[in-house]
Amino acid sequence: MKTFFMKQPAVILGLLLMFCFTNAQAQNVTTGIIKGFVYDKSNGEPMIFTNVVLLGGKSGPLAVQTDVNGYFTITKIPEGNYTLFVSIVGYDSLRSSVSLKPGQIVQKKLFLTQKNQSLRDVEVTAHKTEKTTQINAGVVTVTPREIKALPSSGGEPDIAQYLQVVPGVVFTGDQGGQLYIRGGAPSQTGILLDGMTIYNPFHSIGLYSVFETDAIRNVDVQTAGFNAQYGNRTSAIVDVHTKDGNKNRLAGKVSASPIMGRVMLEGPLAKPKTEGGASTTFLLSAKYSYLDKTSKPLYSSFGEGFTYGLPYNFTDLYGKVSFNGDNGSKLNLFGFNFDDKATVLKPNTDSVNANFHWKATGAGLSFVVTPGTSAALINGRFAYSKYLLDYNEANYKPRGSGIEGFEGAIDFTYYLPGFSEFKYGVEVSGFHTSLDYFNSSGDTTSLDRRSTMAALYLLYRKNFGQKFVLEPGFRFQYYSGLSALSPEPRIGLKYNLSNSVRLKAAGGLYSQCIISTKSDRDVVNFFTGFVLSPDQQIYNTDGKVVNTNLQTAYHVLGGIEVDVQNVEFNLEPWLKNFNQNIELSRIKELAGQPDFVAGKGKAYGVDLSAKYNKKRWYLWGVISYQQVKYETLVRIGNRVGSDSVKQTYPPPFDRRVNINLLASYTAGKKRDWELSARFNYGSAFPFTQTQGYYENLNLLQNGVNTNYLQQNGQLSLLYANDINGGRLSAYHRLDISARKRFTLSEHSNVETTLSVSNVYNRNNIFYVDRLSNAKVYQLPIFPSLNVTWNF
Repeated sequence: MKTFFMKQPAVILGLLLMFCFTNAQAQNVTTGIIKGFVYDKSNGEPMIFTNVVLLGGKSGPLAVQTDVNGYFTITKIPEGNYTLFVSIVGYDSLRSSVSLKPGQIVQKKLFLTQKNQSLRDVEVTAHKTEKTTQINAGVVTVTPREIKALPSSGGEPDIAQYLQVVPGVVFTGDQGGQLYIRGGAPSQTGILLDGMTIYNPFHSIGLYSVFETDAIRNVDVQTAGFNAQYGNRTSAIVDVHTKDGNKNRLAGKVSASPIMGRVMLEGPLAKPKTEGGASTTFLLSAKYSYLDKTSKPLYSSFGEGFTYGLPYNFTDLYGKVSFNGDNGSKLNLFGFNFDDKATVLKPNTDSVNANFHWKATGAGLSFVVTPGTSAALINGRFAYSKYLLDYNEANYKPRGSGIEGFEGAIDFTYYLPGFSEFKYGVEVSGFHTSLDYFNSSGDTTSLDRRSTMAALYLLYRKNFGQKFVLEPGFRFQYYSGLSALSPEPRIGLKYNLSNSVRLKAAGGLYSQCIISTKSDRDVVNFFTGFVLSPDQQIYNTDGKVVNTNLQTAYHVLGGIEVDVQNVEFNLEPWLKNFNQNIELSRIKELAGQPDFVAGKGKAYGVDLSAKYNKKRWYLWGVISYQQVKYETLVRIGNRVGSDSVKQTYPPPFDRRVNINLLASYTAGKKRDWELSARFNYGSAFPFTQTQGYYENLNLLQNGVNTNYLQQNGQLSLLYANDINGGRLSAYHRLDISARKRFTLSEHSNVETTLSVSNVYNRNNIFYVDRLSNAKVYQLPIFPSLNVTWNF
């Protein structure tokens, strides 16, 4: 039986797909369906997570909620005359009459007109119903308005800065920093841009991402326990959705600061002839950082960190064209080019220690279809992308890595009465990875892998009255390169004790075949290579051959949400057990020995957050505690030829305590001032201590005639036996910013933002150079002025 399931995945997936499709299509011919989209009238963008209420039914009002496309559907409605009612704070209420016959499907497009009120109030109200009808365990949804509420480093708001405040997220630094989400490494977190994987979303100057803030519609951050629609990652998901572009007029922005220049344009290529009619829109964004040219002349007097400049440079280009049908269906074409360059300087000098460069390119399409004869919403995508990086370090061999491939998917969603939902989909992807690296013995290894993956997933969310929400899911993930089928059950639960007190839980099994090559001896490491799980024999830390070469994990997450007055409290304890972490072997000494070893890890913690968002104030506090432990094999005493032993150690991102406090206030009669501050405290990161030094001689330099007594060898390091046995100093910093808006006309204004990062000039350790023992710090006090023209 097991052999059949392993060898016939396509048959199983096909049967399950047919079963799900048949059951979901069942519709009573004596009832009808009302479906449609809700848009912002000013720009045609979808109104997400908005309540739509059907009035006039014998059983009372029936409410549903729009999705990220602004789509809603109400099924099994008896014949009769009804009224659709949409009303949220900040928009004029809307009523629309509907007459329904048996078996009829009526489609509506509803446009809401925004009042002259704060958009922030709109977003808060739109999520009230979501609290009781969706699980939202380990989930944070972010909009551009919330991103801009934070003090923006360099005056440039960015999702990379906002993610640092999300519960359970650890950020390792301003320079070369990465985000680690609830115990998982960056390679274990999937970053999606309109459904397409982005392999490195953060620049070498870790304050900025590749995403243009004003091009974002919303971001879903799934920190743990995510359901079956996501796969091939064992820790977390960051799902970024972009706007389609203004349907009514040309709009955009031009921005400049000492850090970068930004341009974004959006507008119609073909305007709709009638309200809600067919249209074609575009969105273009470009970012260029010239920090490597401006940092030294502008900031050299602000501290040692700027004395020799900040040698970081990046360019981000993104474009999108949307073809919008008159029934709400649409086709999106998009492409991107992200480029990042950095120079690593020797401590307190302008001498080059290493050059680092990565580039990502890609293009694809996505579509949304609402069939006229069905209540389903069909989403699909296909994309190709390529990511290349190289790291050339002085006196060492160059390292390089790359990953490229295609991704295709289609899914069907049915929105059922009472905020229930049924969804299923199919995904197919193919990848090619390459890696050239050298180990601690200086041996060079090249790895080249190709694989194709297929998946079928389904999930069903059922709301039982106003009390209980159940969301089971299941994902079948097939890895052709390993001939492995991974069945992955997922579950989500919510119980509403009352409208203001809610219990929740989530969990599941997860797998992935992408392996990272980042070293965990140091907090700072620019080079992160990628390779697919190998098909060679791998041993675990107990010396046994593993059953599968996949990385696997399970999550368990609980929580309680409590609303007191206008304060939202959220407490979430969590556990991630990384049953199997495939990593490059630390004990390989000879060419014939295995390249990989199967370690394991465990991460657990608890996060408490409190959020207040009322009128002019936005307050958010997060306190997190976590502990992460990995297990691997090491050589005894780091001696060549010595036996290997198991060692349990904390990875370099094992920050036990992390505290974020954020305050934002909107001032002025016209609400044209925004003042914000953020304080961050983080306990010390671990690192591997240096045990000593030795002269590394080449005994084969001249064959048998080599005279090692006359050689000038290279100074090399002896690491301490305990991986990450030491701790750096704690981190804390205060950032502030003030933004002023000057209105020029109805659609035009100028915003100026003055920001100061690290206000009290704290010396936060970046790293300690192992050879010179010189300390290198994170950014010192960092003021900046940004000017943005919005039109």
